[in-house]
Amino acid sequence: MTENTKIDFIYLSEPDMIKAGVTNMLECVNTMEEMFVLLHKGDYRMAGPNSDSHGAMVTFPDESPFPTMPKPTADRRLMAMPAYLGGDFQTCGVKWYGSNIANRERGLPRSILMFILNDIETSAPLAYMSANLLSAYRTGAIPGVGARHLARKDSKVIGLLGPGVMGKTSVSAFIAVCPEIDTIKIKGRGQKSLDSFVSWIKETFPQITNIQIVDSIEAVVRDSDIVTYCNSGEVGDPTTYPIVKREWVKSGAYLAMPASCSLDDGMSSDSVRKVLDNRGLYEAWYEEVPKPAHNVIPLVGMRFMDMIEEGAMTKDQLEDLTDIIGGATPGRKNDEEIIILSVGGMPVEDVAWATKIYRNALENDIGVKLNLWETPELK
Repeated sequence: MTENTKIDFIYLSEPDMIKAGVTNMLECVNTMEEMFVLLHKGDYRMAGPNSDSHGAMVTFPDESPFPTMPKPTADRRLMAMPAYLGGDFQTCGVKWYGSNIANRERGLPRSILMFILNDIETSAPLAYMSANLLSAYRTGAIPGVGARHLARKDSKVIGLLGPGVMGKTSVSAFIAVCPEIDTIKIKGRGQKSLDSFVSWIKETFPQITNIQIVDSIEAVVRDSDIVTYCNSGEVGDPTTYPIVKREWVKSGAYLAMPASCSLDDGMSSDSVRKVLDNRGLYEAWYEEVPKPAHNVIPLVGMRFMDMIEEGAMTKDQLEDLTDIIGGATPGRKNDEEIIILSVGGMPVEDVAWATKIYRNALENDIGVKLNLWETPELK
């Protein structure tokens, strides 16, 4: 038997990723739903002792004897996010995540991401791909998966805080699964980002006939069927995080929170259903970071973990989106209940969407074929 040791893989630039369908939000939402079914079954692995870790991050000290070492400035991150996903995917991969808020001064995105997809049997590379859009769309798709199961079917009004990239992809996902949406209320910090968002909405979703720029967080929330906070900002003091007050929230609202957020006592009470995208992710985070965890990771799910530790909440008061998608827990039960979803982001999401895009690229001859070796020098 002749050994075939040749390894080729494909490189996918951002234009290649677009050609291969990375911006197809409905397909991305459907793919994330497939992923959640596998999470419910346990057919996946991420990093860490419980196989649910978000990833491994390089951190920088406040003071260093090396003048060239980066400072821990706002949103300064170097992070590897590995995962394996089973089922029909049967692939593994890792997203390499570099972030620096000062990039914006250079005309660059805050984060610059790449993804490598590997064969699970040999670990050989299958693809090396631009991952900014990959990551943005899979992040926005999770609130959309939640909306499919937790929002009212007749939802018409979205309230959005933060009209940036995450705001755009989350809104895309809501519109993909809630066809009656016709109104959006937006609060942003700068006129440039607001103008960009409004132009994008008008061009991409002409069915949105009512666009309102509002000047308070309360106005974002009040009378909205779907609420999402996609803001960015300093982390460390939860009193500075944008708040949701129970008195603002209409009956039957669905809130998807992939960014910093705090809740008043009414929103923390039993009258609001509290859902995590994957309980294991938050448990892993809680083991990894200093306490209170909400000071370090500003998601509402981490506030819930702190509340459990404080005795202010029990574990059985939290629900898991994986169980809802897997059919073990009901989705929305009636038109009056208020449901909040904490969205943390998981590397299995990247693996799932990257696998779909890679297969589309192969089928349509997209990308640049690269050779690793014909025969390895060392074996």
